[in-house]
Amino acid sequence: MPIGNRVFLKRKMPDPKIVERLGMLPTANIADTMGRSCALNPRVYLVSQPKREITAGPALTVKARAGDNLLIHKALDIAHEGDVIVVSNEGESSRALMGAIMFNYAKFKKVGALVLDGPIRDVGEAKHMDFPIYATGSTPGGPYKEGPGEVNVPISCGEVSVNPGDVIVMDEDGVIVIPRQDADGVLAVAEPFSRQDADKVLAAATGKAKRDWVDKQLREKGIEVIDECCE
Repeated sequence: MPIGNRVFLKRKMPDPKIVERLGMLPTANIADTMGRSCALNPRVYLVSQPKREITAGPALTVKARAGDNLLIHKALDIAHEGDVIVVSNEGESSRALMGAIMFNYAKFKKVGALVLDGPIRDVGEAKHMDFPIYATGSTPGGPYKEGPGEVNVPISCGEVSVNPGDVIVMDEDGVIVIPRQDADGVLAVAEPFSRQDADKVLAAATGKAKRDWVDKQLREKGIEVIDECCE
């Protein structure tokens, strides 16, 4: 089998009910229950205007050659409704991976979202689309269509490992990756955590937040609080 030139049509998929429930939770709440180590680098940010605040779906991964979108086109062709196409790009930033034609084809295919570790073009159209598009910026420079590349293999996107079928959750804060095999365990912790966090936000807004933990933490870290001016 020619490594570097492969398209896998099948992948292990997460439980759709778990994906749906994770898609109701803010990414920040989920990330806090995962050691805060699951978020893509913020260079990958939301460039469109989806009406839905939170989106979640299974990863359809693309290992693209830098600045080349041939295998991204293939991923679009085989994508199922709700899939999140996640693309690695070897750190390339001088060539757009997608533009308006591919955005609209993705919407037609009812793809859940596009997450690109690289730039796009036709950003004027993208920023008005009711469809989640995450990218690193924009450039008029177009991509090659030569390959090589792979679909549905492990990749790295935004400095985070992504495997086919992992659960991708995204909102205005950014994108997080939940390993498929851990999704049910993460959900079990993240749902109550999210409810507790909402209570904390309300307490902060109404002056009822408990703040004694701050001084306790300072004492434990050996930080001195001095009731004098610094000379």
